[in-house]
Amino acid sequence: MEPKTTHLMFTNIKLEKKVIFFLLFFLLTTTAEATEYVVSSAPGDQAGASIKGEKVVKLEDTLIPYWQFLLWLTAMQILSIIDVVLYFTKLIFVILGFKIVNKENVLDNPDRSSIYTYIKTKPGACIGEIVEKTGFGRGRVRHHITILEVQNKIEVHKDSGKIRYFKNNSTYHEERKIISALQNVTSQRIISEIQNGNCNTNSALAHEIGVSRATISWYMRTLKEVELINEEREGKNIIYRVNPTYENLIEKYG
Repeated sequence: MEPKTTHLMFTNIKLEKKVIFFLLFFLLTTTAEATEYVVSSAPGDQAGASIKGEKVVKLEDTLIPYWQFLLWLTAMQILSIIDVVLYFTKLIFVILGFKIVNKENVLDNPDRSSIYTYIKTKPGACIGEIVEKTGFGRGRVRHHITILEVQNKIEVHKDSGKIRYFKNNSTYHEERKIISALQNVTSQRIISEIQNGNCNTNSALAHEIGVSRATISWYMRTLKEVELINEEREGKNIIYRVNPTYENLIEKYG
């Protein structure tokens, strides 16, 4: 049995560099007009006197207040102390057997890797499905999913009260609602009946599937919102048809 490991998650932000940059920019940077000039010693005691009739521009001296220098120096000291403390803290965690999770090692855990692989192969999976297919406890699955989400390996999509998970990949951005709709068993059955030509009206679908017409209407609203189903009026009847644009997605995920 693999020893239990406590995972500590750190968001790696380059805070020190950002603070130093802003301190240098606001406290130490002065603005001067870009002008070509030559610096030489004055021939006499009079400062700023012309030597050969050339135009003399007296530069303005800008003094940095002593308190600003002290503030900058203090900030540098504090940042250095923080850096040292963090280093030794991480070292202590390693010695005590703790593991710091980051993007590079997030999939080193075999259980977490299995969950991530399942989400990749089954986009739109919810926690209940992951628990059933992997055999892991619900608490363990939630723990690993939280880490995968923090490390930006997966993304969350909420669908009619259910939370579904996708690999963090822009490929699924436009398809998530459709894939989520196709995960529902009743939606799958409705689409299948329409595709097979068995039923294409509200009453026929309700009779075939064994649910009320109100239930069919509720599912149809969802399917029409994601444009999986189109409807046309023929006389007094409303006929449902599958949107041919998404037939490949239906075949793949339905």
